[in-house]
Amino acid sequence: MADLIVKAAVKDALDEKNVASDFYEALDEEVDELLADAARRAEANDRKTVQPRDL
Repeated sequence: MADLIVKAAVKDALDEKNVASDFYEALDEEVDELLADAARRAEANDRKTVQPRDL
């Protein structure tokens, strides 16, 4: 699986919180699942373009 998230951006977004090293992998898996679901919705609506409403 490709890395879908940028670790530095996640750390910046979480401000002054500590981030466990295994958090990034779990977040990447969640994003991968979210993208797959959005792609399925677009396909179910006969579109090749994934749109915000597919989220």
